[in-house]
Amino acid sequence: MRNPERSALLKVSGLLGSTVVAMGLGLSSACAQKNPTVEYNQPAAPLQTKAPFSGAGPAASVPAGAPNEAQPGQSFEQWRDAFRQQALAGGIDAQTFDRAFAGVQPDPAVVEADRSQPEFTRPVWKYLEGALDPLRVRQGQARLAQHARILGEVDARYAVDADAVVAIWGMESNYGSHMGNKNVIRSLATLAYEGRRPEFAHAQLLAALKILQHGDVPASFMIGSWAGAMGQTQFIPTTHNQYAVDFDGDGKRDIWGSPGDALASTANYLKASGWIAGQPWGFEVRLPAGFDYSLAELTIRKPLGEWQGMGVQGVNGGPLPSGLSGEQASLLLPAGHRGPAFLVLHNFRAILKYNNSSAYALAVGLLADSFKGGGRIVGAWPLEDVPLSRSQRIELQRQLAARGHDPGAVDGIIGANTRKAIRACQQEFGWPADGYPTPALLDRLRTP
Repeated sequence: MRNPERSALLKVSGLLGSTVVAMGLGLSSACAQKNPTVEYNQPAAPLQTKAPFSGAGPAASVPAGAPNEAQPGQSFEQWRDAFRQQALAGGIDAQTFDRAFAGVQPDPAVVEADRSQPEFTRPVWKYLEGALDPLRVRQGQARLAQHARILGEVDARYAVDADAVVAIWGMESNYGSHMGNKNVIRSLATLAYEGRRPEFAHAQLLAALKILQHGDVPASFMIGSWAGAMGQTQFIPTTHNQYAVDFDGDGKRDIWGSPGDALASTANYLKASGWIAGQPWGFEVRLPAGFDYSLAELTIRKPLGEWQGMGVQGVNGGPLPSGLSGEQASLLLPAGHRGPAFLVLHNFRAILKYNNSSAYALAVGLLADSFKGGGRIVGAWPLEDVPLSRSQRIELQRQLAARGHDPGAVDGIIGANTRKAIRACQQEFGWPADGYPTPALLDRLRTP
């Protein structure tokens, strides 16, 4: 994390600035509720805030309509007092609760962020341009050298490649320099009281109180994004409680102030997500003329040898990497058939469990490659293809439905059902069936 149930709060900010939408780019967060599919046209702002739509693999399962949900006319103080009773009944001691909530009032900026619906988006190539900024690459290389001993020990314990761990560090918090500036207790209390997903925020708030009670961090230093993503790893509280580790041995799982704890926690998460040490996340490829673009779907997996048998080549025209012919791979077309193509392997999916956005996972993989001089994309981007706005995506879904192609929910999110409907419509028009939404497709659908 685009999902069967949109499990939480939209990621609206990050060091890259505006949001990103592109084919194959879904969103989630390294730290939210798990979802089975990757949404495509979904904002992916990887550096500072997390969008708990689905995502980061393991997370708390919270029943809808949690009992602390604010009732009509209920004041914040009334809600807080009711929540206090639930927290104490759940094992939080009164001193921890009262210290954490001292002076806490709802944050209007959090409410505004939670309710925002970004209308305009950035194309994936602009997103990647920001993610792979030369300064970020150089800083990552410097961090690899600076923390070589720690990263070596982390690799030995968790069998997760240091380049990938540092790339995620760079994407999530710019190597610890941008962790957000919101009081996490205040943000989550605001969202539990009057957010769009109070049941999700309720579970995260309880988990945050457990972190304080455990002594991992003082309440004054528990900072993060407006959505509750915390520290150098941008874990949400439930993910912290399950995967954060005390790597430096000081008795605290400190993802805010300890680079060792932060790096090891990221590696622990990736290990739990099935990371395979030494295997690439994927690589750019060249597709043959007449290729069946309907195969570009992450749910379709084929051995590399089979892709090669279909005429897929290395990006420079050579054979696919040797020694991996039996590995399962999926074809990713982040900008449709007119843009670059990638075959992605198991580790790409492990990154998706950290943040269920294909744009994010692609950025992490390319950033990790760039630390060793790689990460350069050969294929050209369709620069004239302006991403559809949210209202245009909603119109597209309505037009598809009107033509008998079921897009699923009409919500402006280009997920699996909408891509399937787009492909059916493209085939009807005799177009390449890549499932990618474009202004040209919308214009064609508008034609009676």
